[in-house]
Amino acid sequence: MKRLVLAGLGALAVVTIMESANAADLPRRHAMPAKAPVYEAPYNWTGFYVGINGGGGFGRSDISAPISSGSYDMSGALVGGTLGYNYQMGQVVFGLEGDAAWSNIRGSAPCAGTTCETRNNWLSTARGRLGYAVDRFMPYVTGGAAFGDIKTSIAGVGDTRTTKAGWTVGGGIEAAIAGPWTAKVEYLYVDLGETGTVVPGANASFHTNIVRAGVNYRF
Repeated sequence: MKRLVLAGLGALAVVTIMESANAADLPRRHAMPAKAPVYEAPYNWTGFYVGINGGGGFGRSDISAPISSGSYDMSGALVGGTLGYNYQMGQVVFGLEGDAAWSNIRGSAPCAGTTCETRNNWLSTARGRLGYAVDRFMPYVTGGAAFGDIKTSIAGVGDTRTTKAGWTVGGGIEAAIAGPWTAKVEYLYVDLGETGTVVPGANASFHTNIVRAGVNYRF
C-alpha cells in the first residue's frame, strides 16, 4: 500500500512538472502597441486674404494763428474693409495690407469768439507687415502710408475739405480661429499732417490713435 501511494505521488509530480514546462513554452501575449499621434502640420500664413475691421480713433487737432493757437481732442468710430497678402519664410511672415474705412473722428473747441472743428470722414492705409509666426498666432509690426480727408469748419465763417497723405505705424496680433478664418487686434498711429482753413494763414493738423479689431478670410 505504501508503495502504491508513493508511486501515485511520483506520477502526480511528473504531470505537474510537464504542464509547467508546456506553459513556459507557450508564446507570451504582447501588449497592444500604442496608437501613434496624428501629425498636424504647422499653420502656414502664406496667401491672400480679405476682411472687415472696426474700432475707434482718438487724437488731437492743432489750430495755428492767426485764428488762435491751441488744440482740442478728437474721437470717433471707424469701420471698413481689408485686403492683403502674406508670405511665410520659416517663422518670419512678410505681408502687404491695404484698408479703407468710413470714419467719424472729429473734435471742436472755441476759437477767436467762434467754434472751430476738425473732422475726418474717410481713412485709408497701405502698409507693410512683418510678423513672427508661432504656429496659429502671429504678432506683427506694421507701417506705411495713410490717406484721408480733413474737413475744417469755423462757425459763421465757412469750411474747407482737403484730401491728405501722411504716414502710419503700429502693431498687433493675429490668430487663426477656424478653417480659413483669422482674427486680429491692432493699434495704429496716423498722422495726416496739416491743412489750411477758410481763414488765410491758419492751419489745422490731424493726428490720431486707432484701436480696432478685424476678421479675415484667407484664400
